[in-house]
Amino acid sequence: MTQIPTPPIPPPSAWALLPAFLPAVLFLLLVISPPLNQDVAAVLSFAERMVAGEHLYTDLIDVNPPLIFLLNLPPAALAAWTPLGGVQALLLFLLGFCLLVGWLCLRLHPPRGPAERVMMLALLPLVLLLAGYDFGQREQIMAAAALPYLFLAERRIEGLRTGAGLLAGVTLLAATGFALKPHFLAVPALVEAVVLLAAGRRHGFGRALRDPVPWGLAAAWAAYLALIVLGFPAYFGAVVPLVWDYYVGLGHASWWQVVLTEHLFTATLMTLSLGLFTLRVGSALFGWLPRLLAAAMLGGLLAALVQHKGWSYHVVPVWMWGGLLCGVALSRAVDALLPLRTAARVAPLLAAGAGVALTLLVMRGGEAPWREFNFHNGPVGRLTEWLRREAPEGRLLVLSPDIYPAYPALNYVENRPVLRFMSTWLLQAVYETCPEDGGRFRQPQQMNPAESYLYESVARDFARSPPVAVLVSRDAGIPWCAGQPFDMIAYFTRHPLFAETWRHYRQKGEIDGYMLFERED
Repeated sequence: MTQIPTPPIPPPSAWALLPAFLPAVLFLLLVISPPLNQDVAAVLSFAERMVAGEHLYTDLIDVNPPLIFLLNLPPAALAAWTPLGGVQALLLFLLGFCLLVGWLCLRLHPPRGPAERVMMLALLPLVLLLAGYDFGQREQIMAAAALPYLFLAERRIEGLRTGAGLLAGVTLLAATGFALKPHFLAVPALVEAVVLLAAGRRHGFGRALRDPVPWGLAAAWAAYLALIVLGFPAYFGAVVPLVWDYYVGLGHASWWQVVLTEHLFTATLMTLSLGLFTLRVGSALFGWLPRLLAAAMLGGLLAALVQHKGWSYHVVPVWMWGGLLCGVALSRAVDALLPLRTAARVAPLLAAGAGVALTLLVMRGGEAPWREFNFHNGPVGRLTEWLRREAPEGRLLVLSPDIYPAYPALNYVENRPVLRFMSTWLLQAVYETCPEDGGRFRQPQQMNPAESYLYESVARDFARSPPVAVLVSRDAGIPWCAGQPFDMIAYFTRHPLFAETWRHYRQKGEIDGYMLFERED
């Protein structure tokens, strides 16, 4: 008896798919709109200064390992050699990176049915962009770089062959993302544990241990460690002791206080709920990808808790991987339980619903899209316009305990900072407690090496190359002592070099707690 071939299922029309793509389009508009995230902007500014000839960890001091600055060098160089601004060049590279990640994911993950196919097409762009204001943060870059690795992990468990070039490229991409912060190594540790147990039971532990991916990750990290030791000796020699002694404890909160913050509490509930869900369901229906995403979420949550801050960008990986987990599980269930033609008909509605739900989940508090909507009336927009009018495209000394809103305002005006630090966080750290003699400031002979270094370097940098303007925060972020607030101008003008240079500056105005002083020659 001749079997009648089943006619192919036609793909959904463009109009049917449009609602599913709208959330991703919305976030695309948000990530290319100002303001750029303050940390992303500050790192870009340091990279631009490196392209101009300054040296990391000697002329430029920051707590971060060098990888994020090295990754910012190409957009910084593009901005230096073309009419593109630094922010434009960086966004161009970040969006190109997201396109690469999406392409790799689709190469590694042939959908199992029509619902999953539509879900991946709609949800992958949204997941890569949903960081919104935090787009470009190291957490967002890491979570995006890990996506092809997670798809590859499912293939490794199932014993599917992957080309050597594709496997090596995905491994190197993931290793780069995880190397951005030491805390991120919790993610591959948990994912590789799942892969080892699952693949070992299926194919034997001997074969699983010969898997080249974990060994490739380890080799890439060893090479990066050697690069730091040989190429940036000052990082371990000077910066790490500074970080360990002063930065780690600055603003420190206990783990339970961090869990109860706005962002971490929701992320914790999401991680635990989806983790329990993936443990309850079998891999026969949903495959291994949901469990791998749940393991990655747990690693991302642990990395957020270790940092003791509870900031919004710390949980971006949880939203990205958790959103994709829900979409994958839902679409695979529909493909498995419904007739294929029915699954194909409901796929656009399913993808649109998942996209809207994920969008509403991440739109909370004062983050995207409200930062973008209120840019011109917010601190960054007002400071940008003020600097563009008063001190455009010049060297600028910023004395502030916070990166925001000086960054990204300086990036938009194309000011070149003079301070070798991104902020005066070290001053906050050394003045967490009042001086022992009851005074407001320590005398130079009373300063420890860290405070003395800050005090001397700010004065010498200021005097060596006097900037066109100085931006000073009234709030130094330091507790009152001796019945007085901490006045950064009074603190630094005790140094003869700083005081002599400061004589040429006059205050021109104040906005949002920032005083602007311009040089009068």
